[in-house]
Amino acid sequence: MRIGELAGRTGASTRSLRYYEQHGLITSRRGANGYREYAEDDVRLVEEIRTLLSVGFTLEDTRPFVNCLRAGHEKGGACRDSAEVYRRKLAEIDDEIRTLLARRAEVSAQLGESCSGCMFSIQGEK
Repeated sequence: MRIGELAGRTGASTRSLRYYEQHGLITSRRGANGYREYAEDDVRLVEEIRTLLSVGFTLEDTRPFVNCLRAGHEKGGACRDSAEVYRRKLAEIDDEIRTLLARRAEVSAQLGESCSGCMFSIQGEK
């Protein structure tokens, strides 16, 4: 299939597809006319890449998942390297949550100090 069809089937832009190819995540072959030609398997690879990017993974983070799919696994997260990326990402998210909770507590404390007589509640606090 040509790049436009792959873009249409996956929701990725042709620019994104060329970027994924530039980074070695997908591979095209050149037809006699010089157009990029992609295999049916590339649909699944692009879907995996886009799903991971949509939840905050970096493009480089997607590599083990793509490799896992290329190795014949049904799911990109089925391989050890992919699971390690998942664990690292969860640890990063947990750190971000702790940072946000601490920041929220500080802002709440500042509000309490600035406006101790105010009669409005802070959303999420009882």
